[in-house]
Amino acid sequence: MYESLVVGNSSLNLEVESGWGLLPEGISYGYTHGVCVDSNDNVYVFNTSKDAVIVFDHEGNFVDSWGEEFEGGAHGFYLHKDVDGQEYFYITDTARALMVKTTLKGEVLLEVGEPNLPDIYDEERRYIPTDVCVAPNGDIYISDGYGQYYVHHYDAKGNYIRSWGGRGSEPGKLLEPHGISINLRGSDPEIYVADRRNHRIQVFSLDGEHKRFIDKDLDLPCSFYFFGKDIYIPDLNSRVTILDEHDRLVCHLGEDQQAYKQKGWPNLPKTYFRTNRFSSPHGVCVNSHGDVYVVEWISDGRVTKLSNTR
Repeated sequence: MYESLVVGNSSLNLEVESGWGLLPEGISYGYTHGVCVDSNDNVYVFNTSKDAVIVFDHEGNFVDSWGEEFEGGAHGFYLHKDVDGQEYFYITDTARALMVKTTLKGEVLLEVGEPNLPDIYDEERRYIPTDVCVAPNGDIYISDGYGQYYVHHYDAKGNYIRSWGGRGSEPGKLLEPHGISINLRGSDPEIYVADRRNHRIQVFSLDGEHKRFIDKDLDLPCSFYFFGKDIYIPDLNSRVTILDEHDRLVCHLGEDQQAYKQKGWPNLPKTYFRTNRFSSPHGVCVNSHGDVYVVEWISDGRVTKLSNTR
């Protein structure tokens, strides 16, 4: 069954695929924080339950689950094709203060913990990584979105290179750098940081030099997904925002400007939720057909598939 989804000022036609991704008995979601698709359009939902990674095929059939070690700490979830041509997950665990690289089956290949920076971190000033991304050369960037608001740069083997950021609103400073990704749409790769509590994106060079702000049409941006020339951004304040190659607004998907204002948000009564409106988008991805998957920050999870009808 399909229900039309109003997509604002865009010609993009998407429809809600109701009932997609049913869970088998004995498996349930915690907070759904991330979602990725692999090269075969399999869908991986990252959540805070004991089955932290739940795998579906593109039709929504349950395939597998793994990741018990991420229970309670599952947060950043990034799929990257490395220089060896293989796809890997790069994951941040807020509970264990770790970045973990795994295979698509969950085999751990690399762990990166708190950087040895006593001027920034101690027993009171915690390190809480929220997201991770990988540059074309394999370098790893980790955003400390819930701790001291820095970005930390490592090589592909996890060797520390540099850090930048810190609390503030001036260029180069950050207020809750919640998400991080690599923009490959221009002549040179850039780092996009979801500077969430500043309600903006901040763009850096791969060496951490501030380049510019994107501060229009955003409302608590959480993370990013680049698809074609567009960028899909889950705005925690109840919508998904799409920007074009010039970072101009294409449309807002499923906007509900009342949801985040409700008492008890994000864990609202189930009677409040509507299939064609979002409450607290936290992660988004797009498959090869242009279908969009959105996961929301809700205690027992919420996953929506928007099918591309073009």
